[in-house]
Amino acid sequence: MKRKKIMIYALVSCIAIAAVLIYSFVGKGKSGYAFETATVERGSINNSITATGTLEATNTVVVGTQVSGVIEKLYVDFNSIVTKGQLIAELDKSTLKSSLENAVADFNRSQAEYEYQKSNLERMKILYDKGVLSDSDYDLAVYNYKTSEANLSSSKANVEKAKRNLGYANIYAPIDGVVLNRAVEEGQTVAASMSTPELYTITNDLSEMQVEADVDEADIGMVKVGQHVDFTVDAFPDDTFTGKISEIRLQPNESSNVITYTVIVIVANPDKKLKPGMTASITAYVEEANDVLLVTGKALRFTPEREMMMAYFKSLPEDQRPARRGQRPNGSQGNRAGKETLDSGSRMGQQEDDSKKTVWVKDGNMIKPIHIETGINDGNTVEIVSGLNEGDKVVVAMREGVEEETQENAQADSSEGQSSSPFLPSRQGKGGRPPR
Repeated sequence: MKRKKIMIYALVSCIAIAAVLIYSFVGKGKSGYAFETATVERGSINNSITATGTLEATNTVVVGTQVSGVIEKLYVDFNSIVTKGQLIAELDKSTLKSSLENAVADFNRSQAEYEYQKSNLERMKILYDKGVLSDSDYDLAVYNYKTSEANLSSSKANVEKAKRNLGYANIYAPIDGVVLNRAVEEGQTVAASMSTPELYTITNDLSEMQVEADVDEADIGMVKVGQHVDFTVDAFPDDTFTGKISEIRLQPNESSNVITYTVIVIVANPDKKLKPGMTASITAYVEEANDVLLVTGKALRFTPEREMMMAYFKSLPEDQRPARRGQRPNGSQGNRAGKETLDSGSRMGQQEDDSKKTVWVKDGNMIKPIHIETGINDGNTVEIVSGLNEGDKVVVAMREGVEEETQENAQADSSEGQSSSPFLPSRQGKGGRPPR
């Protein structure tokens, strides 16, 4: 009796285990594979580069003096608003006035000498014409006259120079603007013998400024005049300022074997928050597109594995399996059709270039390869130029042992920057600016 019970228990256990195994294999055959899809949507996309730069005034003038002397009076100071032609500084004029007086006195002597030599030459000419004056005496009179004439011209020029130097003692603002820097003090002696001494630095109105950004040589090929730029400064970390690229300078800058190029960005500064010398962290948008078709980059990186696709086709009911053209579907034909689908995708992939890609689109229980042309790629999301329509479902992953699932938002997980396909290596994307 006890032996009989043991056999009954063993038989029940075997039946239970067999039921579990049958359920596992049959159930998995019906719903063991699923395609994760993303929806093609409309939106905005951009591609950007980053750089750092320094804010500068668009027009800065260093004001100096053309003559040496002692600073007698300074009429403006730091941050003073000045207008073109305004008197801003004055040198001591005593030495310059003395120089002018000496030049005038020398001119008067030269003029008197000239008048004398002119009259003397006229008398000598009369005597020479009468034959009572030798050639040498006449030539000497001519020489003295021409020498006095040259001395008169020289002394006249010296008078004009002394007058100009006296005028240089008054320093005037060359432009309308604001004083950024004052480099001298009243009573200080300035010497203009070798170089022009700096008195002031004046800039034009700071309502418009420029960023002088250093762009790496690897990125400079994408930068174009007119492109949009956003930037921040440490003084206002929560504010984003905008500008446009106005100039790309050809002269390279080399530092520690690193080559950069200077890019000028014009910036509006109506509230005068930005100041010269601030460091700007800029983002230049080298590619931008609005209201275009977009799909997650994971769709371009997905390629179904042959073995998993064949298993998926086998798991479908016979009436849902793909058939070869002109034939009713059965198991072996479904396998051949699946192989043809994969081979078609492989052939299309071999013909791709940088802008032409292949994605897999869900079509009922099937997926099919679609040849597409792409545009901007920010590392996470890709612009679709042709080949897909808004609302199309593209496959981004194929999973085993899960129910069918669909990712409705094409950009829902684009921030991950990597494919969720179990058959492909992860790929880190490059971030971009949010759509505006």
